[in-house]
Amino acid sequence: MTVLKVANLLKIYIDESGDFGNGKGSSKYYLVSFVLYNPKYDIAKEINDLNKRLKRIGYEGMVHTANLINNRGEYSKLPLNVRKSIFNALYLFAKKIDARYFTIIIDKKYASNLRTLKRKIYNEINNMIKRNENYFSKFDKVEVYYDNGQNDLGKVIDKVFKENFENYEHIKEFDHVENRLFQIADMLTYIDKLFYKHKNKLNNTYHEKYFFQKDIIRKIIRDLSKKKL
Repeated sequence: MTVLKVANLLKIYIDESGDFGNGKGSSKYYLVSFVLYNPKYDIAKEINDLNKRLKRIGYEGMVHTANLINNRGEYSKLPLNVRKSIFNALYLFAKKIDARYFTIIIDKKYASNLRTLKRKIYNEINNMIKRNENYFSKFDKVEVYYDNGQNDLGKVIDKVFKENFENYEHIKEFDHVENRLFQIADMLTYIDKLFYKHKNKLNNTYHEKYFFQKDIIRKIIRDLSKKKL
């Protein structure tokens, strides 16, 4: 792998799954996934390979894993084999590149209101940073890529990262289609929810069972766990 001469910069791509509500129709879980990438390691070849693979499949847009698996939105007219090929392309990219991953998951039955949920999210992120102090101490600057899709989460992210890092920048505007690392964060919110359900012996949905065989889910979880922070 090529090593580039750049400053000690850490780029963190963040995406979430779930909502802050507690009423009927609200999500059962709240997840925040992190992709941590040191840009001194050049992944241009891996990105190019991914884009070529997606082009051969016939899909070059943003990979949105929840819609892909659940046969919704832009994927609703695509056959299962094509949707699986799109997922596998992104999964193999995530498996191949030099990056670290982390996801927090909160069962909202233990967070009965907005204040409690925000505090739990803050504590989980802060604990992740404290546990990995040796890793984070190698970097002079941290750039967080989160589009503030949920403003409450954006505020929590700013609070915890500003408290832990002197040189911190929150980048809210970036190209979601071109930025494949952000799409890995999106994928992790779904895969780690499957992992949580697997550990806690919870049933998968019809679409999850239709899309994945059990042994495939275990393999994906095992492969990506090797890259967890």
